[in-house]
Amino acid sequence: MAAPAAMDKPQDLFLAMVAGETSGDLLAGLVLQGLAADFPGMRSAGIGGPRMAQAGFDAWWPSERLAVHGYSAELLRRIWGILRIRKQLVQRLTGEPPRLFVGVDAPDFNLGVEERLRAQGIKTVHFVCPSIWAWRPERVEKIRRSADHVLCIFPFEPALLARHGIAGTYVGHPLANVIPLQPNRAAARQQLGLPQDGDVLAVLPGSRASEVSYIAKPFFLAAARLLQARPSLTIVVPAVPALRARIDALAAECGILERIRVLDGQSHLALEACDCTLIASGTATLEAALFKRPMVISYHMHAISWRLMRRKQLQPWVGLPNILCQDFVVPELLQEAATPEALAEAVAQWLDAPRLDPARLAQLEQRFHDLHLELRRDTPKLAADAIQKILSA
Repeated sequence: MAAPAAMDKPQDLFLAMVAGETSGDLLAGLVLQGLAADFPGMRSAGIGGPRMAQAGFDAWWPSERLAVHGYSAELLRRIWGILRIRKQLVQRLTGEPPRLFVGVDAPDFNLGVEERLRAQGIKTVHFVCPSIWAWRPERVEKIRRSADHVLCIFPFEPALLARHGIAGTYVGHPLANVIPLQPNRAAARQQLGLPQDGDVLAVLPGSRASEVSYIAKPFFLAAARLLQARPSLTIVVPAVPALRARIDALAAECGILERIRVLDGQSHLALEACDCTLIASGTATLEAALFKRPMVISYHMHAISWRLMRRKQLQPWVGLPNILCQDFVVPELLQEAATPEALAEAVAQWLDAPRLDPARLAQLEQRFHDLHLELRRDTPKLAADAIQKILSA
C-alpha cells in the first residue's frame, strides 16, 4: 500500500495511538493535549484509556484489554486474545491509514504494530524508549525496523539511539511535573493521619502479584526487626487494591499486621510522608527520588529468571535513581543479598542519618533535586513539536 497522501490542512490529521496500562494512558493524554492547539480538527483512535478519552480519543478497544495477569491457562488465553486484537488493529489501520501511528510504551505489543504499519508507508513514533540501556540490547534492531522516531523520557537516550541510527527526542519525564519540586512531608502526614513527630518508613513491595509473592515477606520480616529495635517507628504500606488481601496475609504471617498501616494505593502520599522507603525496583524508585527520599532498593525473583536477566544486564545498577545518577547513591540489595537482616540494617542507616550522617542525607537530597530539574520539561509541547517535524518531513 502506498503511503498516505499529505494533508491539505493540518486539521485533517488522523492520528492512531495505542496505550497500554495507566501510565501509557497518561503519556498518550499528554501527547493529545500538546497536539490539540495545532490540530483543532484532529481525529485520534486506536487503543486507549480514560485520559485519552477526555481528549476526544476514540477507543476501539480499552487499554485494559492489553493487560496480562495470571498464570498458565489464563495467561495463554489472554495472550491469544491480545494477538487477535493486534491483528485486527493492523488490518483496520492499513485499510484506513492514519497520517501517523504513535505507540505508547507496551513495546512487546506496539513495536510489532509499528513494524507492520511502517512497511505499509505509515509513519510511526514510539513513546518511551525501551530500556535497551539496562537489558535486552537485542531489542534495538526491532526499534530500528519499527519506529521512525522515538520520544524519550530520559536525557541520555537520544544519543544512545543515534549511535544505532535511530532518531529520538528527549521530552522529559511526566512524573517530574506531577511530583512537586518541594515535597510537603507535614501535609502528607496530616492527610494520612500519621504523627508529625517520629520516623515514618514506607514499604513498597511492588505492584504485581509476582513481585509481592517474592518480595513482601523479606520486606515485612525486615520491618519486624526494625519495629523490635524502634518501637515508635511508623510503617505505611501502599497496596494495590487487588493485592490488599495478599499483603495483609503476608504481614500477619510476619507478625506485623497490627503494627503497620496498609493503605489502598496512595503511594505518592506515603512517599511524601516518609523519612525513608524500602522499595522494590521499578518506576516507584524514581517517584521516591523525585520526592527526595532516601531509599533501600531491593528485588527478588525466581532463580532461573534472575540468572537470565543478569546475563543480559548492561549496567552495574538496577534502580532507576542509581542508573540516572550513574552511581550507587542508594543501596541495592538484590536476590540472595535481600535478607531481612541486611534490609533492616540498610534502612536503619538512613533513619539514623539525620543524627549520625547529615552530610550524606543532604548530598542525596541535592542529587535528587538536580535530577528532578533535569527531568522536568514541558512534555506535551516537546512531544507535539517532535511530531510536527515528523509530519512535515
